[in-house]
Amino acid sequence: MRPRQLGEFVGQRHLLGPGKPLSASIEAGQLHSLILWGPPGTGKTTRAAHGRPTLLFLDEVHRFNKAQQDTFLPYLEDGTLTFIGATTENPSFEVISALLSRARVYVLRPLSPEDLLTLLHGALIDAERGLGREHLEAEPGALDLLARAADGDARRALNMLELAASLAEAAGTRQLTLAVAQEVASGTHRRFDKGGDQFYDQISALHKAVRGSDPDGALYWLCRMLDGGCDPLYIARRVARMAVEDIGLADPRAFALTLEAWEAYERMGTPEGELAIATAVVFLACAPKSNAVYVAMSEAMADVEEFGTLDVPLRLRNAPTRLMKNLGYGRGYRYAHDEPEAFAAGERYLPDQLPDRRYYRPVPRGLEIKIGEALARLRTRAPTKG
Repeated sequence: MRPRQLGEFVGQRHLLGPGKPLSASIEAGQLHSLILWGPPGTGKTTRAAHGRPTLLFLDEVHRFNKAQQDTFLPYLEDGTLTFIGATTENPSFEVISALLSRARVYVLRPLSPEDLLTLLHGALIDAERGLGREHLEAEPGALDLLARAADGDARRALNMLELAASLAEAAGTRQLTLAVAQEVASGTHRRFDKGGDQFYDQISALHKAVRGSDPDGALYWLCRMLDGGCDPLYIARRVARMAVEDIGLADPRAFALTLEAWEAYERMGTPEGELAIATAVVFLACAPKSNAVYVAMSEAMADVEEFGTLDVPLRLRNAPTRLMKNLGYGRGYRYAHDEPEAFAAGERYLPDQLPDRRYYRPVPRGLEIKIGEALARLRTRAPTKG
């Protein structure tokens, strides 16, 4: 079912529509080096098949290592080759910068259900291809069902149609029924590339929905990842990270709940354990938000890197031996429990060479409201510095 000419190409109107850069360069006979980036079944290989005799087409170019990609550069420079690469992976990470700078990247989009429906209708009536399906008729809604189940992938749509046609013929009928279409479409999964761009895009969307206090969006992306075959234990680990990064001390129950959900999945598996993870996700989305600890740790780590190995003040060091005591270890230390409210007002616990710092700044939400009030009350008893 590959198109015999450009006019038969289905989808990608943002690249091949009238006046678009790629279609204009083809029509003018000035095809340039390019990289086609898109999910499976969107026409990368089909598009490249309409090249010129001096065209070099590399399917799955991300599988070529950096040294192999380097070998093409001289021939692109002297015009010997017009290079077309096709990939499902992000070229930013998988294609060397020298090759990227010499080729324009075109992003192919998943085909719409309408595009796939056009493709399926064409496959039924195209007798010239020798498929023997020109007399196959489809019940209303059958092709629509296959188009939706294909999830933007033309190859998947045609494979399902081929299987449905075979089942119909095996049953002695020339009609593609809705029941047969449902049988063929059952068990299909939405696009999800484990470890690829879609993987990281979807976990990013889940995290941002939780951070944005949207339980519905969070549940949707959780289910998308589970539907695509993502390891629930990976999600459980990332959800625990969300609890400490975005809820923190505003509601300390959040982290405990995510650990319990993680353990629940390890004990119960699918589907019971997945519901525990979903419960944790909804709780996180609805909980008060604070990244105060996350920000505080980042700032403290920056000081560690900037100031290097600062000595621990002698008063803060333990003195388990006589020599260490004679050297001043622990001298002048104020035991907080012996002070009013168990707080040594005015004591300083940072290195002497480090300027005063306030890394942890509680937000006015959740439990951190109380934490902030308690810290403020204690600090009013300490002399101000700097």
